[in-house]
Amino acid sequence: MKERKAPASAIWALGITQIVGYGTLFYSYSILAPAVADELAWSQQWVFAILSASLLASAVLAPIAGHWADRFGAGRLMVPGSAAAAAALLFCALTPGRLGFAVGVLAMELASCFVLYSTAFVAIVQLGGRNAQRSITYLTLIAGFASTLFWPLTTLLHEHLGWREVLLVFAVLNVGVCLPIHAWLARLPHIVDKKSVDGRAPVVPNGSVPRKNVTWSPVFLLMLAGFAVEGFVLSAVLVHMVPLTAAVGLGTAGVFVASLFGPSQVASRLINMLFGGGVPQTWLALGATAALALGLAVLLMTAPSIPGAIVFAVLFGLGSGLMSIVGGTLPLELFGRAGYGAHVGWITAARQFSSAFAPFGLTFIMAGVGVFPALWINVLIGLIGIAAFAGIALTQHRLRKAASINGAVPALGAEVV
Repeated sequence: MKERKAPASAIWALGITQIVGYGTLFYSYSILAPAVADELAWSQQWVFAILSASLLASAVLAPIAGHWADRFGAGRLMVPGSAAAAAALLFCALTPGRLGFAVGVLAMELASCFVLYSTAFVAIVQLGGRNAQRSITYLTLIAGFASTLFWPLTTLLHEHLGWREVLLVFAVLNVGVCLPIHAWLARLPHIVDKKSVDGRAPVVPNGSVPRKNVTWSPVFLLMLAGFAVEGFVLSAVLVHMVPLTAAVGLGTAGVFVASLFGPSQVASRLINMLFGGGVPQTWLALGATAALALGLAVLLMTAPSIPGAIVFAVLFGLGSGLMSIVGGTLPLELFGRAGYGAHVGWITAARQFSSAFAPFGLTFIMAGVGVFPALWINVLIGLIGIAAFAGIALTQHRLRKAASINGAVPALGAEVV
């Protein structure tokens, strides 16, 4: 049967749901947190600690959600996910106390496993395998405007409404916008490869059958390590972006520097969409991780230079934007559609687990050794991510070289012996 590609209307529709999903379930939190803390008589640290704990819980659920997406179809999974997200926002808005709010935030982050990138990527692959990598790039480009739209939108709403009323509005958006779109997507024809989740041998992209479970191959473990490191480096800096730029001597110019991150992130996706069609995703992941570490190193070596800080913000944004793409395209390139949802779920788990600890980890290190040494340690951590993706590239090269000598087709996701 001729392989189809995901329809453009589905990609645009998914993009809209990602903007609403990320905007309501993630980006709005930092803006509403001070008001939540004031009303519930909590410190803001506790309000953000609730978010971190919820992210850890969603990291545990992410691989299970990916497995279910493989088995039942991602589009079908996103329908109850939208309803759950709306219900969680509604619960947060109506609950009177701290415990109820904490439960609501936990429910929000668990629901996000079924409606955000990790499931949306699987939906694109299942809607049509042809040009799936390019379709994922389109989706991330559209969804990249979530923060650009929802930070000011949340601020504007909060000027006229209390935080509870804002969450009520967001619950309505998830029911009125995301739920109908996901219901429509669920009715589209999906390619669900049940052999990849029924315990039978999966097939890797080049047609070879790996000798052992592809998920726990050295290549997959290296990929998990690379994404975990990327999640730590990115989250540690982003949460503290404005205070960090001030701490290295930029003063009020730090706000301007931080504002360049978002546009650079979107620009990286646009550049990749226009010129990155033939670039192997392993090399894209390697370059993106290198951009994160290099950008931070430039900031530290040039501070308090504003031009150096601008280079940092641009490189950091480029690296972040590209990593959001390769989170969906790299497992597809390495392992194919078989078990794709489970692979993306594990990547999401690795990222969120490290991201949840990163802000506290960096704060702890800064308290012990100071700002500049702590950030240099973060650069060194980034080098571990570079080494992980370089290891995948070297493994690919070695397998292809061995295959060319033996006249065989290499199984990149197989166990290496």
